[in-house]
Amino acid sequence: MVILDGARRQLRRWRDRLFGPSVESQLAPQGIQGVELLGHRTYVGGLWEQIGQLQFAFLCSRGLRPDQVLLDIACGSLRLGVHAIPYLHPGHYLGIEKEAELLRRGVDLELGHAQFERFRPQLIANATFEFHRFDRLPDVAIAQSLFTHLPAELIGLCLQRLLPCLKPSSVLYATFFQSRVRQRLRPKTPHDHASFHYTHCEIVRFGECHGYTVEYIGAWNHPRDQVIVAYRPKPTLSAHALHP
Repeated sequence: MVILDGARRQLRRWRDRLFGPSVESQLAPQGIQGVELLGHRTYVGGLWEQIGQLQFAFLCSRGLRPDQVLLDIACGSLRLGVHAIPYLHPGHYLGIEKEAELLRRGVDLELGHAQFERFRPQLIANATFEFHRFDRLPDVAIAQSLFTHLPAELIGLCLQRLLPCLKPSSVLYATFFQSRVRQRLRPKTPHDHASFHYTHCEIVRFGECHGYTVEYIGAWNHPRDQVIVAYRPKPTLSAHALHP
């Protein structure tokens, strides 16, 4: 394993000398090393107050009520959570995030332990979209700037694993960087600091191929021009509908 890792590093050095540094090599590190380097606000993209308030205002404009259950997919360090958690009934905020350190800092430095104890959000550190671990089904879900960091295969996995955990009336709002033409050299692996772009047709197909109807909403005043769509379970395809 050590020999293999050394060979990979040497190969990257030769490649960089011939073609220049790869895009990935120029990105900030991922994981706890990246959180330490960038801080928990910058790691998730910065614009902390602006995008946190934007998400919350958008959800409220689409009818989010305090008695509903909200699932925040890739919730990071609670950029949306600090607004949504006190608004919702206790236990009605579900947050899933692959970086446990972001969740820890979100509670320690942003939400605060008093608010955490009062509103009892459910927070899970998980990288493989294990939504079944929550003890309730969401009415509303949001994946803000998650699919912008994922290859198509992982977007499909997220949608596939979410569907059995939705009610027939549930909705998922997901944001994308939209391109006019399909990216042919799109990276094959996810990266927290890389940007993946998808066409309108790809955005729709992701949903339709995994059991959703798709409402294309488009622009929603995102400062980086991400667009947004709404995915809803097709009739009878959610687990709740199949097993009332």
